[in-house]
Amino acid sequence: MDRTEAHLAARRLIENVERVIRGKHGAVEFAATALFAGGNLLIEDVPGVGKTMLGRSIARSISGSFKRIQATPDLLPSDITGSNIYESPAQRFQFVPGPIFANVVLIDEINRTTPRTQSALLEAMEENAVTVDGIRHPLPDPLFVIATQNPLEHHGTFPLPEGQLDRFSIAMDIGYVDEATERLFVRAQLGSHPIEELEAVLTPDDILGIRRAVRSTHVAEPVLAYALALVGGTRRHADAELGGSPRASITLVRCAQARAVIAGRDFVVPDDVKALAVSALSHRIIVRGSSGDTERMKRLVKDVLDATQVPLFDDRVTSAPPAAPR
Repeated sequence: MDRTEAHLAARRLIENVERVIRGKHGAVEFAATALFAGGNLLIEDVPGVGKTMLGRSIARSISGSFKRIQATPDLLPSDITGSNIYESPAQRFQFVPGPIFANVVLIDEINRTTPRTQSALLEAMEENAVTVDGIRHPLPDPLFVIATQNPLEHHGTFPLPEGQLDRFSIAMDIGYVDEATERLFVRAQLGSHPIEELEAVLTPDDILGIRRAVRSTHVAEPVLAYALALVGGTRRHADAELGGSPRASITLVRCAQARAVIAGRDFVVPDDVKALAVSALSHRIIVRGSSGDTERMKRLVKDVLDATQVPLFDDRVTSAPPAAPR
């Protein structure tokens, strides 16, 4: 898949998902960016704003499988990964895959399950495989995990540690739509739900092709330096107890590459990095005395954005150089 094909495929996915998730172009594009970058998505929002519908819409749009996991304190790692079940007639153990074996997996209220179960899920995300009784089982490719948290309820929850939060490419909220959009949305569901009529526009292999195009998107040195300066700024900020890690730098640049492909460019511009900085960095940092206050984390990243000079950029000389003749 060349860059033009990747761009057109990316736009088809976004436009198709927006047939269900109306009035939230930014949220849909952020979700697509995480998917195309080969990452995962954390949604911190209240119930009922369309988190599950977003996951189902993406899965249907790519002809992929979808599984939803409701996190609870008694959820076991094997409830996610699967387990070996003894089959009496055959007198042997048979592996029964868990819900993590899907192209799009939504785990709702991930902070309601125990750290042990959280670790099993996040290890699967990192390795793209699970190990049960010493046997490694590869997961579907692509695998896109969407985890959700309710920012207003903390009683009985197990906050994700920083090392696990760092594995999510983008953290975002969806938010409420305006009244006019909500009216259209309610009207559309008086009969059947729009997702029931949603048709596939891509295949899982198309997503892998888009990801290859993303990885080959050119990043000029000034743009790379800008991304590194932003991440470094989160470490040096006076209020930062923990700044962005090297993984944060890699993820920010990779997401910027994905945004460039969505925009139809074969190179990244500073605005790609700037537009993604808050969503790609804020959940990875700790602000002194914040107790997990996401708004303070976002403000810190915005402070760094304001204090970091955006490089001058000439898009006439930034596309990737042509390949050498064979």
